[in-house]
Amino acid sequence: MGRTTVASVVTVCLIPVHLIVNRFVPDPYMDEIFHVPQAQHYCWGNFTSWDPMITTPPGLYFLSLAYIASLFPGLFCMRAVPSFSDSCSTSILRLTNGVLAVVCSILVYEIITHLRPSLDDKIATFRAVVLSLYPLHWFFSFLYYTDVASLTAVLAMYLLVLKKKYIFSSLLGAVSVLVRQTNIIWLLFVACTGVIEFAQSHLKDREEEIDKVKTAMQNDDFSDVHKGVSVISKLRKRRVNNGVRNQKKLAVETLNPMVHSSGLLDEIYSIVLISWNHLLEILVLLSPFLMVFAAFIAFVCWNGSIVLGAKDAHAVSPHFAQFLYYGVVSSLFTFPVHFSFGQAATLSHQLLKNRLLGFFQGFMALALTFLSVKIFSIAHPYLLADNRHYPFYLWRKVINRHWSTKYIMIPFYIYSWFSIVCNLAKNQKKLWVLVYVLACAATLIPTPLIEFRYYTIPFFFMVLHTDIVDNMSWLLLGFLYLCINFFTMYMFLFRPFSWAHGAGTQRFIW
Repeated sequence: MGRTTVASVVTVCLIPVHLIVNRFVPDPYMDEIFHVPQAQHYCWGNFTSWDPMITTPPGLYFLSLAYIASLFPGLFCMRAVPSFSDSCSTSILRLTNGVLAVVCSILVYEIITHLRPSLDDKIATFRAVVLSLYPLHWFFSFLYYTDVASLTAVLAMYLLVLKKKYIFSSLLGAVSVLVRQTNIIWLLFVACTGVIEFAQSHLKDREEEIDKVKTAMQNDDFSDVHKGVSVISKLRKRRVNNGVRNQKKLAVETLNPMVHSSGLLDEIYSIVLISWNHLLEILVLLSPFLMVFAAFIAFVCWNGSIVLGAKDAHAVSPHFAQFLYYGVVSSLFTFPVHFSFGQAATLSHQLLKNRLLGFFQGFMALALTFLSVKIFSIAHPYLLADNRHYPFYLWRKVINRHWSTKYIMIPFYIYSWFSIVCNLAKNQKKLWVLVYVLACAATLIPTPLIEFRYYTIPFFFMVLHTDIVDNMSWLLLGFLYLCINFFTMYMFLFRPFSWAHGAGTQRFIW
């Protein structure tokens, strides 16, 4: 019932807003002026035409073709459209993302219930609905952009890996890369989580073995000790001596470092060891992901760049400050979790638990953040010139208000990332958290333009793996998202403006 309820609630919320958006903004706006005509060329069967200003692959357009093909028989029978090409209107193309938003909400529900199987179904349903209202995701559900399709494909890929359906997951990974090429990073992230899950399942098997060995040693049942040690030593490729003392010693030294590991290095050691012992099996499982990655590398070599069009405006740049912005923005969008006295006390305790290590971590974070702000803070020409985007105002009014402002923000950057990592580490392996941070860095740092849309996929991974147990926090988040969505949609629809040099009606957008 949960997935049906989620889909129904999201659909009921989407339909009226979709109708209002197409009533007040019937023509393509912003990036839609590139995406809509390109999709219409495909509807006409012209697959050789390509707009050089489009930076992403044509995955969204193929998804739209499949969606419109399913609608066309009904529309044609009702005489709503005379031909297939006529069904590719702006409003119907936008509805592609509306349908994908519903699918995405179901995927979020499925991931929540998979990660927390003991969670009450009503609570899981409510959380999925709240996340479907996340402002950056919600807003672009009504426009013909690639964001909703990108998130949907990545979450579907991740869900299938959690269910150990690696081949289907890799196929959806290829779809996600066809929608947006930077999703290759999240494909690698998902593949890494697959390896971690694989190692975890084998660690559980070893835990069962160690329990048997310990029980046998306590009961002085040396035959069972010998049997348990034999199984374990095969994994480690070590011989078992005949002596009882050597058998006990081997059991303890073989199992304890892997099963009872607590540090990051211990986790890496355990997973590397298990992966090496099952290398062929892992390569077979992950070979579809490796093929997608190899095809992507071949494409980049052929294309000469990761983007398709407008290469000069989207050149890869070391924008380390983008990584910091994401930490603050994502923390603010989950403020009940990160900005509370309890969370501040928890972080302080973590740093002071080992003062020498805490001082070193704080000093390194401060030094790296200062260098990122000082040297690797980029003001892209699009950011400075386009006052239709909210980041334009945040840059002018907050970050660049005064030369000292960007340095005053440093403690907020550090606190936000410490809080994110601390919350993730409560329920995830330290290695998983490290891989997540690296994936965020690989996705965000090379992008010179400040675009909050780029934060959507890492944000969803962060929230889905942060255990927000307080229902009041979810209520506050839902209320916050509703308020932001109302404000941004109101500004977009009812507060248009014009530039002094003309260029038509302009609207505020994320």
